[in-house]
Amino acid sequence: MFVTGPSHAARLALALLLSLTLMVIDSRWPALESLRAGLSVALYPVHYLAALPSRLVRAVDGRLATEAELRARNAQLEQENLALKGRLQTFDWLQSENRRLRDLLDSSRKLRQRVLVARLLEVDLDPYRQQVLVDKGSVAGVFVGQPVLDADAVMGQVIRTSPLTSTVLLITDAAHSLPVQIDRNGLRSIAEGSGLVDRLYLPHLPKNADVRSGDLLITSGLGGVFPPGYPVARITEVRHDPGNPFATVMAEPTARLDRSHEVLLVWSRAAAATGQATP
Repeated sequence: MFVTGPSHAARLALALLLSLTLMVIDSRWPALESLRAGLSVALYPVHYLAALPSRLVRAVDGRLATEAELRARNAQLEQENLALKGRLQTFDWLQSENRRLRDLLDSSRKLRQRVLVARLLEVDLDPYRQQVLVDKGSVAGVFVGQPVLDADAVMGQVIRTSPLTSTVLLITDAAHSLPVQIDRNGLRSIAEGSGLVDRLYLPHLPKNADVRSGDLLITSGLGGVFPPGYPVARITEVRHDPGNPFATVMAEPTARLDRSHEVLLVWSRAAAATGQATP
């Protein structure tokens, strides 16, 4: 009733016998090599299809990993670029500061007088009060009336001191007057502040005075505060109004009143003679 085949042991023995027979034949007759090659070609699509899922999985994993690495690398590069830009801005600022300090040192060598470099702490530029606060005070020997310069010209004079800071009145303050003379011909006048950071007035100059636009004004030394020969301003306008016996003369300060960050406090010989300078 039931059809029975060879036992499992018999099947195994038959398989082993066939395998040994094929191995002997393959080692003795190389002609079967062409048969093996043909079978390999015939079975290649089967092998390819069987391996395709794993290859696709590896390709997708590799692409995702590469994209994640690229994203992380891009984020890192953006952070490094931002940091480098910040450092570059700092370097630019340091280079500008070094250039300003070099200008101040060059000016101090030209003055051949005792000077002290001070840094601006606070700026108060309004039409009623043009003053700055510097980080040197009476402890450093700063005194009231002391001339203050930048790398280019006269800025003002000290009007108030504390142990660690000093207040400087700028030459453009409406309450400030400075004896000056025209460098070209020695004509003396008074430069008065206008309340504007870029303008000085020279009042009471007669219309026939030898004053030209572009003339350089320097300190005359009168008054005993500023030594003679310091640059102050350059005349920008000379106007003769009808009915006014005096010429209207305006000048622009050569000091960078609205841009300087460091100033020079000068110990003049006149101040030393009065005992205001410190050793």
